[in-house]
Amino acid sequence: MNAGIMRNRDFCLSILQEYTKSENLLKHAYAVETCVKAYAQKYNEDTEYWSCVALLHDFDYEMYPTAEEHPFKGKEILLSKGFDEDFTNTILSHADYTGIKRESLLQKVLFACDELAGFITAVVYVRPSKSIAEVEVKSVIKKMKDKAFARAVSRDDIKKGAEELGAILEEHIQFCVDAMKLNKEMLGL
Repeated sequence: MNAGIMRNRDFCLSILQEYTKSENLLKHAYAVETCVKAYAQKYNEDTEYWSCVALLHDFDYEMYPTAEEHPFKGKEILLSKGFDEDFTNTILSHADYTGIKRESLLQKVLFACDELAGFITAVVYVRPSKSIAEVEVKSVIKKMKDKAFARAVSRDDIKKGAEELGAILEEHIQFCVDAMKLNKEMLGL
């Protein structure tokens, strides 16, 4: 096993782009990566490793979108490419139905950022300017109460993610919005 591949963003990006063609899914991966990396910096953790985990958390989703396959197929693919069980189990932990408990800080951060990054992106898209510069916590909270808005995004998972992280929801939202603002060009926001 080559431990370096799990910290090599270019290698992980090539895997993401091999399996994911949808611009929206690619942007989702970058948004989750942005938030997770910001938390890695906040907690003085391994930013390259955390970034790569986040980048690849949904890489198999476009090809294997069912709960029977995603993220299980992704784990098989990554193991065959030399990634280890810790890396792949962290990815599995972002979906409750896999049975992998979120115990590490990275597992909790990945789960907490996944749905929220997608929701924040949706909030940006309905702003008149379509710019993250205008997004405030109160507008995200308001949209969370609108069940018709971005209905595929689990509000329960967003709340549960903040709780598991030991964060106040509004502070977690602000942290992710701020991280995404710093990376707005890459995210197209």
